[in-house]
Amino acid sequence: MGISRFMALCGVSYVAFASAGFAQEVYELDMINVSLVDEGQENVEATGGAVISEEDIEALSPQNVSELFARESAVTVAGGAGPAKRIYVFGMEQSNLAVTIDGAPQAGTSWHHTGSSVFDPAFLKSVEVEAGAAAADSGFAAAAGAVSYETLSAYDLLDEGDNIGGRASLSYGDNGQGVAGSLAGFGAYNGFDWLFMVSQQDGDNYETGDGDEVLGSAPAAGGILAKVGYEFDTHRIELNYAHDEDKEDRTVKMNLDLSAADRADATALEPMEVTRDTVSLKYTTTAPTDSWDPEVFLYVSQNDYWRPDYDLQSDTNGDMDLQEDQFGGKIENVFTLDAGSITAGVDFNEHDYSVDAYGDNGAGVRNLSTTQLGAYAQARLEFGRFDISTGARYDFHRFEDWNGKRFSDSGASANATVSYEVVHGVELFAGASETWLGYNVGEYGYLHARDEPYYTDPDFETAKSRNVKIGLNANFGAFQGGVTYFKTRIEGLSDYTRVATTEYENGYLTNDGDYESEGYTLNAAYSWGTGRVGVNYTNVDVSHDGDDIDPGNSVFTPVGDTAALYVDQEFAEYNLKVGGTVEWAGSIDYAGPFEAQDAYTVVNAYAEWQPQTLSGTTLRLGVDNLFDETYYERSSYGNGELATAIYAPGRTISLTATLDF
Repeated sequence: MGISRFMALCGVSYVAFASAGFAQEVYELDMINVSLVDEGQENVEATGGAVISEEDIEALSPQNVSELFARESAVTVAGGAGPAKRIYVFGMEQSNLAVTIDGAPQAGTSWHHTGSSVFDPAFLKSVEVEAGAAAADSGFAAAAGAVSYETLSAYDLLDEGDNIGGRASLSYGDNGQGVAGSLAGFGAYNGFDWLFMVSQQDGDNYETGDGDEVLGSAPAAGGILAKVGYEFDTHRIELNYAHDEDKEDRTVKMNLDLSAADRADATALEPMEVTRDTVSLKYTTTAPTDSWDPEVFLYVSQNDYWRPDYDLQSDTNGDMDLQEDQFGGKIENVFTLDAGSITAGVDFNEHDYSVDAYGDNGAGVRNLSTTQLGAYAQARLEFGRFDISTGARYDFHRFEDWNGKRFSDSGASANATVSYEVVHGVELFAGASETWLGYNVGEYGYLHARDEPYYTDPDFETAKSRNVKIGLNANFGAFQGGVTYFKTRIEGLSDYTRVATTEYENGYLTNDGDYESEGYTLNAAYSWGTGRVGVNYTNVDVSHDGDDIDPGNSVFTPVGDTAALYVDQEFAEYNLKVGGTVEWAGSIDYAGPFEAQDAYTVVNAYAEWQPQTLSGTTLRLGVDNLFDETYYERSSYGNGELATAIYAPGRTISLTATLDF
């Protein structure tokens, strides 16, 4: 988490200015912006959410999502190779949130041995995590909140007064990190603006703090980002294309170390390809009025997961080819009022899934699909000391399974969050939501291993969630702090059971029990103009039907106690910036075969220098896991009887050079 979370959480904005050719952050030490709603938009951090700003990303220089969320105790990332990394918010897997990249909804996790995100952080501008009661315009089925990734645009990179520019970045790291590079060209002229960017990583398997090689862990992410915009009269049209891929030899189950498995080929490496392609088109106006501020947005995307046949004793663990196609969009308008704004619109989504087991296990190709159509409105209002964000949506949802059987239903969702400024600089808030989720498809990758006839329970129902959150924010100039209590309950998620019944001889898709995440998060920060220090702590308890969850559960996962401490300091006279992050997680013990999760403390540090003699050049030295700790990230797990956890990299030193021209 960057200082942005603490600053915005407590209502402190910040600005950046150039000093001696070096970007220096300066924080406004007023006590005005403590509000839940500011200028017609939610301050998501004001209710325990998180924002990773462009400045935070520059300080972190993340190579993967673990590094991206290193300063966020509320967000944990399961480790392993890049395509295996799974993101959890308050112990809830990212598929339980409405996830978008530049507004385009992202596919959920298809298979519990794969990750939940495929993108290169080199493209990112910012990330917002709206945990809990998500707004109605955050998207359909936002069970536990929303995660919004925003990528860079030409205007983010162009210097003032320039019409064209470029950026090249090259880094090298030891311990398997290898070489990573990106190249971008961008500009704006005569109504047009454009950005074209490519990135690629190429490394080797890393070693843990104990010096053990982690097979199949070589970084291999790459991508393309292209954006073209055109403004004419009072109109703007923007066309975006994003391609992300990871193609490398991996272990069959990337999130586990199978060396303990009783199979000679359990740790063999096989080719694996994970790709994501998204095309989107957006229309907005450049001259909005109080009654006319529209957005028309269309997108199409495809997510593929492919691995070839490999020789195992069981046919049901054979090759796998998963494909997801989405087409959708929205039409909305923002109405500006004296007290705030109301956003109203309609959205739709057609989502097709395909599971191809190549016929090796007799399953063949299984296709399923969902269709969603919804209408929504969200008001964001300010009345003196009170701020209110409240809204509702109504959705129709249809699910067609691999046997051609259809299920359809509709339902309503509502949310409300209210804050009150008790005294100047101190704000209390409370929020709640009930969200209708439609038919939850879940990890449809299970279907690849179902070689026998497989069915959907005729009583299969839609899912729903409830969120409650209360807390306090305070801002006393240079010091800010806050506390948030949260509780999320989700009912009716899917379960691909193989338990035979009198009605189903082999297995069927049905509804699972109730999941719950409950806990609190604390945070505090202090800034002194040229530097900042912050700390945050999160405690999470998760349960399934009232019982504690073991770490093998892929929908919710135990988190326990986590914390992060960070510091950044700038020395303008030397064009130098230094900083560091401390990540901590407490221990968790389990009954049964699952490995106890030991406590760990990891220190990361960096130094960034902009030499005056090399205009536009930035040199960065980074050291991750400074003290060579042997650990595995929270949200990872091991089963002592079958497999052990994937341990994180040991000490890794990297050098990055970036040139803006």
